[in-house]
Amino acid sequence: MLVHVPDVLNATELGYCRERLAHAEWKDGKRTAGFQSAQVKKNGQLAEDDALAVELGALILAALARNMTFFAAALPRTIYPPLFNRYSDGENFGMHIDNAIRYDRRQQPALPIRTDLSATLFLADPGAYDGGELVVEDTYGTHSVKLPAGDLVLYPGSSLHQVTPVTRGTRVASFFWLQSLVRSEAQRRQLFELDVAIQALTARVPGAPELVSLTGVYHNLLRAWADV
Repeated sequence: MLVHVPDVLNATELGYCRERLAHAEWKDGKRTAGFQSAQVKKNGQLAEDDALAVELGALILAALARNMTFFAAALPRTIYPPLFNRYSDGENFGMHIDNAIRYDRRQQPALPIRTDLSATLFLADPGAYDGGELVVEDTYGTHSVKLPAGDLVLYPGSSLHQVTPVTRGTRVASFFWLQSLVRSEAQRRQLFELDVAIQALTARVPGAPELVSLTGVYHNLLRAWADV
């Protein structure tokens, strides 16, 4: 399931991230790739312990914490600290699959995180660069994603995906992984669809008696399926 989460960052936050990243110290992106992925990865990336990455990562985590769509779709248990990458001059990231387990080495001992979901938060306006689409393959086909700045896409960490070559301009984004409270993608999808339906009914018919029952069903399913 791919989920578009709009307006994760507001205009002030987005402008601040762009201004700070314009002066960032970009490193070879292969440093954080697994052996197989490193063979097809050509981009720039901030080091995980870079002070700027830590600062902006905290800003993004705070923004995610107030976003109801993100929470409903991801049901996050643990979020890997956000990273930052840049593509320009034909750089790309060929077809690959993310590592099943990432270790957050900012924690001691290092915290293992199962990558149930991958996320890309777009920081550059789509008209500012050509190419740079995130292409995700899943059981429903191939999906090409290029979102407005400040918007995020969530997709299964088990998906084959790539970033196509950037042929004009510069693509800047944040990316991270997360371990969900609900391991099963199918179960997360059902909970998300139920949550969205409850929210829509609440907006259309406030106080509808069915809301109590539907909310109860949601929480009982979450109670049964949660991996805690």
